[in-house]
Order: sequence, then structure tokens, then C-alpha cells
Amino acid sequence: MKHQTPESAAPETPQIEVPVQVMFFDTDCAAVVHNIAYLRFIEIARTLLAEQLGMGLVEMARTKIYPVVVRTEIDYRKPAVLGDQLIVHGRLESVDRLRFWCAFEIRRPADGVIIVTSRQMLAVIQMPPGKPVRLPTDWASRFAHLQIPRSPRG
Repeated sequence: MKHQTPESAAPETPQIEVPVQVMFFDTDCAAVVHNIAYLRFIEIARTLLAEQLGMGLVEMARTKIYPVVVRTEIDYRKPAVLGDQLIVHGRLESVDRLRFWCAFEIRRPADGVIIVTSRQMLAVIQMPPGKPVRLPTDWASRFAHLQIPRSPRG
């Protein structure tokens, strides 16, 4: 029997870290980041995370199958300001048959402050006609540790 090290036994949890710098167009007249700019930072990280999940931009354009945001939860904890260097950390949080959740944290490494925490629920759709499709079949085994438990029908 082959001995597994903790690293080889650990299940795969796709993650991404993306550096971003706060630009002038991200801020208001007080040089504080607009709330919509944080969603753009998250969008960049989520797009790169999708590459790890087998949903790269080129593949999506070819198959016309796209992950779409169904729900966003976001907590603005501290303000970021003009010129801040930030890190957006994203990870696959949980999966179901038709949807999945990604979690994000935006942190300012200079002082370790968490700026934003966020979760997004996504579904995969086929275009056209814009109908939901099941998640890729290999996700059930690849991400078994992230499966959302099914509730008993009552």
C-alpha cells in the first residue's frame, strides 16, 4: 500500500491570488474606493479562478457555456484608498449539481487589514437559449470535499 503524505492526501480546492492597485478611476473625490470597484477586483479574480475550473475564456467562447453570477454577498469592512496595493484571494467554496459558491477576500498586505469579504453563487448556462446546465461531471469527484449536503425531502 502506498503511503500518502498530507500534501498528496489533501483534496483539491482551487484558489487564486491577484494583486491589484487602486487607480484614480476606482475612487471618489475623497480618494476612497467606490463599492463597484471592489466588484471589478473580484470579477478579475473570479475570471482567473474559472480558468482553474476548466472554464477559460477561450473555452467559454467555443462552447457557449458560461458561469453567471446569481447572487453576491459583500461586506465592506475597511476603506481602501488611492494608490493602495491590494491582494484579492479567491477560492471555490462549495458545489452542488447546478450551482457553486466562490469566496473572496480583499486584503491590504502593507498592514494586513481585510478590506472586503464576499461570496458569490454562480450557475452555468448554455447560450443560447440561456438555460442552466449541470456542473461538469468530474466536479463531483474532484471537489467531493466541497459538496453541499442534500437535505432530506420532507
